[in-house]
Amino acid sequence: QVELEESGGGLVQAGGSLRLSCAASGRTFRMGWFRQAPGQEREFVAAIDGSTTYYADSVKGRFTISRDNAKSTVYLQMNSLKPEDTAVYYCAATWRSGAVTAHGMDWWGKGTLVTVSS
Repeated sequence: QVELEESGGGLVQAGGSLRLSCAASGRTFRMGWFRQAPGQEREFVAAIDGSTTYYADSVKGRFTISRDNAKSTVYLQMNSLKPEDTAVYYCAATWRSGAVTAHGMDWWGKGTLVTVSS
């Protein structure tokens, strides 16, 4: 069992930046971020395993995922934020490989709210 704890959410104006952090209690193969806006399904944002990164089309060029293996921590740098980025952001992790999907993740954090005002 791996526990994940997110931090770094908050309120920011459109065009601004935020950095999310997620600390894991143990080692994992893949770590990623998903988000869920009110009334919508949870969607993939970004993931990293080894040196390979994955991004949703909606955040490419604006968000950057990185990882500090020594600290078992993953970061999500979010730039040029838009009101449509408003959501609860969840950190997730797994020891499995394969397609990057929510079903492919084994452990989840409680989420951190990101609100982007227009």
